[in-house]
Amino acid sequence: MAIEESRGSRQRDLTGFWQWVIIIISIITIFIVINHIFHLDLLGGSLAMQSSFLYMMLGLYASTVFLFYPVRSEEKYKRNPYFSVDIILFLATLGISFIFAFKGLKIVFEGWMIAAPMPYSILAIIIILLVLEAARRSQGLVISLIIAGFSLYPLLAESLPGFLGGIQFDIIHTVNYHAFSLESLIGLPMAVTGNLVIGFMIFGTALVATGGGAFFMNFALSLLGKTRGGAAKVSVLSSAFFGSISGSSLSNIVTTGTVTIPAMQKTGYPTHFAAATEACASTGGVLMPPIMGATAFLMVEFLGMPYLKIAVAAAIPSIMYYTGMIVQIDAHAVIHNLKGLPAEEIPSLIDTLKKGWFYIGALIILMFFLFMRVEAQSPFFGTIFLLVCANFRKETRINLQKIKGFLIDNIQILGSLIALIAGIGMIIGSLVVTGVASALSREIVFMAGDNLLLIVFLGALASFLLGMGVSITACYVLLAITIAPSLVQVGLDPLAVHLFLLYCGMMSYITLPVAIAVYTAASIARTSPFATGMTAMRLGIAKYIVPFFFVLNPALIFRGALSDIILSTTLALVGIFFISSSFGGYLIGVGTLSPGVFRRLEDFVLRPILFIGGVLIGAPERVTDFVGLVVTFSVVIVFYRLNRLKK
Repeated sequence: MAIEESRGSRQRDLTGFWQWVIIIISIITIFIVINHIFHLDLLGGSLAMQSSFLYMMLGLYASTVFLFYPVRSEEKYKRNPYFSVDIILFLATLGISFIFAFKGLKIVFEGWMIAAPMPYSILAIIIILLVLEAARRSQGLVISLIIAGFSLYPLLAESLPGFLGGIQFDIIHTVNYHAFSLESLIGLPMAVTGNLVIGFMIFGTALVATGGGAFFMNFALSLLGKTRGGAAKVSVLSSAFFGSISGSSLSNIVTTGTVTIPAMQKTGYPTHFAAATEACASTGGVLMPPIMGATAFLMVEFLGMPYLKIAVAAAIPSIMYYTGMIVQIDAHAVIHNLKGLPAEEIPSLIDTLKKGWFYIGALIILMFFLFMRVEAQSPFFGTIFLLVCANFRKETRINLQKIKGFLIDNIQILGSLIALIAGIGMIIGSLVVTGVASALSREIVFMAGDNLLLIVFLGALASFLLGMGVSITACYVLLAITIAPSLVQVGLDPLAVHLFLLYCGMMSYITLPVAIAVYTAASIARTSPFATGMTAMRLGIAKYIVPFFFVLNPALIFRGALSDIILSTTLALVGIFFISSSFGGYLIGVGTLSPGVFRRLEDFVLRPILFIGGVLIGAPERVTDFVGLVVTFSVVIVFYRLNRLKK
């Protein structure tokens, strides 16, 4: 039994016996998930119940966190002296979860969420503590403390002032509610994860295991590598592709950043600019169709609408976000005379598509079944197609090593996710059972009165604050149950509201001082987090503006008449173009926005006016559109003349 610590990481590399334990658990979980989603009924009895299925998912996935993540990092030793404790916690999580799974019928029909037999209440306390510890190990102490604080909230609810006060419960009732109700530990987040997310995560793992990451990188290289500043543009495109599939900004930065950041540095980009580009591009991937990670599937449940509708609605905002980045990157390349990548480093587009056509084919199959409204089954059809077609080429052919890697990666990624999701379920449970969720929403509406813009800004501020240092999945769930109802109540489109909150919650990922995506990218690039953060906030300026565009104008998420959608989208893209140009310092077809003829006028008057004009063009009212167009084109003419005077 060999256990090794990964250098510089809390993560443990399992070998020998324990690696095979993980592989077997991975196979069992995939079997149980397929059995449940395709209604094969191979297990029978109480295990066929939804609650029993979720308990099994909790036990099989969350238990592995204790094997992958040790109590503490012991980099001086290859063998972790605390491993015996980890095995006990692994077995306890697995055992208690399966006890609850086999007791599924009794839990429901005997009302254990209100009054459970004392031995099972004790087991409930233990499983809650195990989930908190699993969340601490895989997500960090801050996340675990937040979950613990909210979980204990029902014990103190009556003692808190104002809208923070709610219905109070004693410790036994609170524990029973968390462990045995369908509103907490195995509530909505776990149900969505078990029924939808796991399948898509399996698809994403299979895509990476068969070489999909390399394909999308080469695809981005072949499309944009030759253009000026091509290395940064490749980073944006490849990170957008990979981030959409992985659904995790930080893992995306770690995976693609180790390749894209050195490539950008090599072609002349400053280190902090390269790190900021990767941070912004990877963060936006979570907001980009077709997959958008786990969060989009939670949105499916909250809104009660097909996933495809949500993916389509997210298309235009994500295009605007990445357009804003590309415009600034291109401006930087022009100002600093940065060329494209050398021809010998750029693969042929035709050859790339010939070698990796089945990756695109798998995504098409995925979208087809999503269109046919079979969301839960669609990733499995895509995965089967992918695994079969990968065997057509020697380089991507499936072998035993790749199968092992796929099974281990699958359980490792999902183990961390399930630990987090179970914790989020307890947060929701506490807010719902105490009645605080609806009270907070009412308070926001009361504070803002009838002022729509003020309500939107308060919602954005609350989303930003709640998103600080929290995973986007946890952030979105909190926002969906606390802030979303207040915005919907004042007449805003529900889908636009949920996407708006998702964008606003993600702002903190690139905004100092929290900026966890920035810190991750800066650590890879070994550069200043402050310089990286300031640049990331500029490159990602669209993330601060686009949400307000579409929440006030649902035509930007394909809600409304076709003519209105086309006009609104065109104006919004024009607005983003001018906004990004004002920050980038260069306007295509005009020249630099700091020609140096009247520097103070250029930098402190004309460029801010260009920015304001872009905001007015993207705003929903036609009057502001007209004013914005007049303002921006007036400034454009002035800059054109100034550039000619400079020459």
